[in-house]
Amino acid sequence: MRFFAHSPEQIIPAFKVLGEPSRLRILCGLGLECRPVTDIIQATGLGQTNVSFHLRVLREAGFVRAERRGSFIYYCLADTELLRILHDLKQWLDTYQTQGASGARKRRRPAGRHRAAAQPKEAGN
Repeated sequence: MRFFAHSPEQIIPAFKVLGEPSRLRILCGLGLECRPVTDIIQATGLGQTNVSFHLRVLREAGFVRAERRGSFIYYCLADTELLRILHDLKQWLDTYQTQGASGARKRRRPAGRHRAAAQPKEAGN
Protein backbone atom coordinates (compact mmCIF):
# COMPACT_ATOMS: atom_id res chain seq x y z
CA MET A 1 0.00 0.00 0.00
CA ARG A 2 1.37 3.40 -0.93
CA PHE A 3 -0.72 5.46 1.47
CA PHE A 4 2.08 7.82 2.45
CA ALA A 5 3.74 7.94 -0.96
CA HIS A 6 2.46 11.41 -1.75
CA SER A 7 1.48 13.35 1.32
CA PRO A 8 1.94 12.12 4.89
CA GLU A 9 1.61 15.77 5.92
CA GLN A 10 -2.16 15.48 5.49
CA ILE A 11 -2.70 12.76 8.08
CA ILE A 12 -0.03 13.54 10.68
CA PRO A 13 -1.77 16.67 12.06
CA ALA A 14 -5.03 14.72 12.37
CA PHE A 15 -3.31 12.01 14.41
CA LYS A 16 -1.74 14.68 16.61
CA VAL A 17 -5.18 16.15 17.34
CA LEU A 18 -6.77 12.74 17.90
CA GLY A 19 -3.85 11.51 19.98
CA GLU A 20 -4.85 13.65 22.95
CA PRO A 21 -7.09 11.53 25.26
CA SER A 22 -9.42 14.38 26.27
CA ARG A 23 -10.14 15.24 22.63
CA LEU A 24 -10.90 11.64 21.83
CA ARG A 25 -13.28 11.45 24.81
CA ILE A 26 -15.02 14.61 23.61
CA LEU A 27 -15.44 13.24 20.08
CA CYS A 28 -16.79 9.92 21.27
CA GLY A 29 -19.01 11.70 23.80
CA LEU A 30 -20.63 13.81 21.10
CA GLY A 31 -21.91 10.77 19.31
CA LEU A 32 -24.39 11.54 16.56
CA GLU A 33 -26.00 14.48 18.34
CA CYS A 34 -25.10 18.12 18.72
CA ARG A 35 -24.46 18.95 22.37
CA PRO A 36 -23.96 22.13 24.39
CA VAL A 37 -20.69 22.62 26.22
CA THR A 38 -22.37 21.88 29.57
CA ASP A 39 -23.34 18.38 28.34
CA ILE A 40 -19.80 17.75 27.12
CA ILE A 41 -18.42 18.82 30.50
CA GLN A 42 -20.75 16.41 32.29
CA ALA A 43 -20.06 13.55 29.87
CA THR A 44 -16.27 13.86 30.06
CA GLY A 45 -15.75 15.07 33.62
CA LEU A 46 -13.37 17.73 32.32
CA GLY A 47 -13.43 21.34 33.45
CA GLN A 48 -15.11 24.07 31.39
CA THR A 49 -11.84 25.77 30.41
CA ASN A 50 -10.30 22.45 29.39
CA VAL A 51 -13.33 21.44 27.31
CA SER A 52 -13.44 24.84 25.60
CA PHE A 53 -9.75 24.61 24.73
CA HIS A 54 -10.08 21.12 23.25
CA LEU A 55 -13.25 22.03 21.35
CA ARG A 56 -11.40 24.95 19.75
CA VAL A 57 -8.57 22.62 18.66
CA LEU A 58 -11.09 20.08 17.31
CA ARG A 59 -13.01 22.83 15.49
CA GLU A 60 -9.86 24.29 13.92
CA ALA A 61 -8.82 20.81 12.78
CA GLY A 62 -12.22 20.28 11.14
CA PHE A 63 -13.44 17.47 13.40
CA VAL A 64 -16.32 19.40 14.99
CA ARG A 65 -18.50 22.33 14.04
CA ALA A 66 -20.23 24.85 16.26
CA GLU A 67 -23.88 25.90 15.93
CA ARG A 68 -25.40 28.80 17.80
CA ARG A 69 -28.85 28.02 19.20
CA GLY A 70 -30.16 31.00 21.09
CA SER A 71 -27.64 31.88 23.76
CA PHE A 72 -25.98 28.43 23.62
CA ILE A 73 -23.34 27.03 21.32
CA TYR A 74 -23.80 23.40 20.39
CA TYR A 75 -20.98 21.24 19.07
CA CYS A 76 -21.45 18.46 16.54
CA LEU A 77 -19.18 16.13 14.65
CA ALA A 78 -18.30 17.73 11.32
CA ASP A 79 -18.88 14.33 9.72
CA THR A 80 -20.48 11.38 11.52
CA GLU A 81 -18.27 9.06 9.44
CA LEU A 82 -15.57 9.89 11.99
CA LEU A 83 -17.38 7.76 14.59
CA ARG A 84 -17.31 4.78 12.25
CA ILE A 85 -13.60 5.29 11.59
CA LEU A 86 -12.86 5.49 15.33
CA HIS A 87 -15.02 2.40 15.97
CA ASP A 88 -13.26 0.47 13.21
CA LEU A 89 -9.87 1.48 14.57
CA LYS A 90 -10.83 0.32 18.07
CA GLN A 91 -12.08 -3.00 16.69
CA TRP A 92 -8.87 -3.46 14.75
CA LEU A 93 -6.79 -2.68 17.83
CA ASP A 94 -8.84 -5.10 19.95
CA THR A 95 -8.39 -7.85 17.35
CA TYR A 96 -4.69 -7.11 16.88
CA GLN A 97 -4.03 -7.09 20.62
CA THR A 98 -5.97 -10.35 21.10
CA GLN A 99 -4.12 -12.04 18.25
CA GLY A 100 -0.79 -10.63 19.42
CA ALA A 101 -1.35 -12.03 22.91
CA SER A 102 -2.02 -15.50 21.51
CA GLY A 103 0.96 -15.34 19.17
CA ALA A 104 -1.24 -15.99 16.17
CA ARG A 105 -1.17 -12.67 14.35
CA LYS A 106 -2.68 -12.93 10.92
CA ARG A 107 -2.76 -10.26 8.27
CA ARG A 108 -5.92 -10.03 6.23
CA ARG A 109 -5.50 -9.05 2.62
CA PRO A 110 -8.31 -8.14 0.26
CA ALA A 111 -8.85 -10.82 -2.37
CA GLY A 112 -7.21 -10.08 -5.70
CA ARG A 113 -5.09 -7.19 -4.48
CA HIS A 114 -1.73 -8.89 -4.10
CA ARG A 115 -0.85 -11.51 -6.63
CA ALA A 116 2.28 -12.59 -4.78
CA ALA A 117 0.31 -13.18 -1.59
CA ALA A 118 -1.88 -15.74 -3.35
CA GLN A 119 1.08 -17.82 -4.47
CA PRO A 120 2.35 -20.47 -2.02
CA LYS A 121 5.76 -19.86 -0.46
CA GLU A 122 8.56 -22.18 -1.37
CA ALA A 123 10.01 -24.36 1.39
CA GLY A 124 12.90 -22.68 3.20
CA ASN A 125 11.68 -19.08 2.60
